[in-house]
Amino acid sequence: MSQIDTGGVHIPVLADRCLELLAPALRDAGAVCVDATLGLGGHSELVLTACPGATVIGIDRDPAALELARRRLARFGDRFTAIHAVYDEIGDVLVEHTPTGSAQGILFDLGVSSLQLDEAERGFAYSQDAPLDMRMDQTRGRTAAELLAEESEAELRRILYRFGEEKFAPRIAAAIVARRGTDPVRRSGQLVEIVRENIPAAARRKGGNPAKRTFQALRVAVNAELEVLERAIPAGIDALAVGGRIVVMSYQSLEDRIVKRALAAGSVSTTPAGLPVELPEHQPYLRLLTRGAEDADEAERARNPRSASVRLRAAERLRPTHHHRPESS
Repeated sequence: MSQIDTGGVHIPVLADRCLELLAPALRDAGAVCVDATLGLGGHSELVLTACPGATVIGIDRDPAALELARRRLARFGDRFTAIHAVYDEIGDVLVEHTPTGSAQGILFDLGVSSLQLDEAERGFAYSQDAPLDMRMDQTRGRTAAELLAEESEAELRRILYRFGEEKFAPRIAAAIVARRGTDPVRRSGQLVEIVRENIPAAARRKGGNPAKRTFQALRVAVNAELEVLERAIPAGIDALAVGGRIVVMSYQSLEDRIVKRALAAGSVSTTPAGLPVELPEHQPYLRLLTRGAEDADEAERARNPRSASVRLRAAERLRPTHHHRPESS
């Protein structure tokens, strides 16, 4: 059982702004909001409190997070439902748990959760020595230690480049492979040591902990985060009722590019050049609610250091499309 106290530890990122963006779509009785990355339930708690007619469906792949969120939100009774799933399954979850298969509000708060970072034994944090697990769902899949033991040097190099944008990936990957025969990398402390030894001193002096990019890359690879996100954002848009709103918070540029591309695609006309009249099927089906990506102000960063790298984007559903789920009544 987790030792985290959900009563005081968890501070949701950009809580007020998320609520401001979602609430207009959640005023009517029976409105459904999906917290697609439930975590410890902080954002869900705010929605349930501020929108008394709404229900929340919380999705998370981490069974430990689901249990803590259920306890935190138990006082809301059947207005809250927790589902063990990955967030690219949002469409199937809504079909199973709502009459229309659609939602009026959808929130994605991407990346690693407070629970996962704060529990050292999960292996997500480079600041604490622990077994290299990094699975968001510890009931399935291979660990980061297994990935480091099994993948080729070329694949490790690709993972560090692609998911961590680590320019010293060749040196780090070679060092990991070189140690496999005598001292396999099974703990976070070992990995931090390898990274430090293979990044030049000048590069270590700036940009925070030099292991940050390597740990990010492994976490993303272990949990297939970008592949899941590529499916999840379109699935979320498809499941959004007309007039519904989607809010997405990402914490690194690779995530934000995926989100930006999906929302931008729905916000522009697809009328072919030279066509004198815009047909309904070519009209935008999304209205962007933010100008570019919003970040946290100084007060938010001081209150919640984990908001430092957040990028928030949001959009409203304007019309159905041919692959859109039924509009709610």
